[in-house]
Amino acid sequence: MLHVHDMHFQYGSFPVLSGVSFSVGRGELCGLFGPNGSGKTTLFKCCLRFLHAERGSVVVHGEEISRCSIEHLARLVAYVPQEHKPPFPYLVREVVLMGRTPHLGGFFGIRRHDREITMDALATLGISDLADRPYNQLSGGQRQMVLMARAIAQDTPILFLDEPTSALDFQNQMRIWEIMRDVAEEGKTILACSHDPNHVAWFCDRVVVLGNGTVVAEGHPEDVISEVVLEEIYQDVCSVRMLDGVQMVMPRCVTERNGKQESNHPLHDTRFAGTCGDVDAKT
Repeated sequence: MLHVHDMHFQYGSFPVLSGVSFSVGRGELCGLFGPNGSGKTTLFKCCLRFLHAERGSVVVHGEEISRCSIEHLARLVAYVPQEHKPPFPYLVREVVLMGRTPHLGGFFGIRRHDREITMDALATLGISDLADRPYNQLSGGQRQMVLMARAIAQDTPILFLDEPTSALDFQNQMRIWEIMRDVAEEGKTILACSHDPNHVAWFCDRVVVLGNGTVVAEGHPEDVISEVVLEEIYQDVCSVRMLDGVQMVMPRCVTERNGKQESNHPLHDTRFAGTCGDVDAKT
C-alpha cells in the first residue's frame, strides 16, 4: 500500500535522509519513531512532494506519486501536520469540510453527503461541540483534533500523521490512538510519527525507527522497541519492562532510583523478615 524506496534528501550540503526504504501494508498502523533531527518530518514532506527528494521513489496505493497530479494525490493521501497556524477565522466545521475538497465538483458542488461526513468526523473525534467555534480561537490541542477530523473526512486510503498527539492531554492522546486503530482496522493505511516509544509499542502494528537519516530498525513493536534499539538512538537512557503483559519503556534513571528506594524499604530488608512473618501470622 505504501512503499518508500532509497529516499535521499539534503538541505544544502547537509544530508538528512540517506537511503530510507520501508513498506506499510493495507490496514496497518505504522509508527515512524526516532529522536529529534532524525529526518521524520523531512521524510513526510518528501513523500508528500512538499520537498523534492534527490533520489528515491514513493508508491502509494499502487501509484508512483511523482506521476500523480496534486488533485489525484489529494484523493490518495490525507496529511495532519505537526502544527497549523490558521490564516482566517474559519469555523471548525468549515475546516473539516475542506477535507472533502478532492471529492467536490467546485465550490458549489458541496452536497448534503459531504456535510454529513463532516459532522460524522467531528463526532468520531468527540468535538461536535466545537463545530461553530472559530478555528483560530482554539487551543493547539483542539486544533490538532480538528485536523485529525479533517483527515478522516477526506476519506483517503492512506493517512500521514505527523505527531498527531503532541499537543494533547493524556486522555485525548489515548482517544486519538484508539481512533487510529479503528481507522486502520477499516482497511486504511496509516503512517504516524511519534516521539513516544510507549505509544508505538501499545498501538502500532509495525514500527520504523529512524536515526541519523537512515532506518535503524523495522518490524513488529515487540521486536523493535527493545533496549538494544533504544540505546542505539537515545544512548543508555531507557529500560524496557513488561507490566501485565504490556511492553513499557521507562527512563533508566527512574527505574534505578526506585530500585534503590525499594532495597532500602523495611519490607525488602531481611532483618525484618521475622517481624513481618509474625505480623502476617497474627493477622
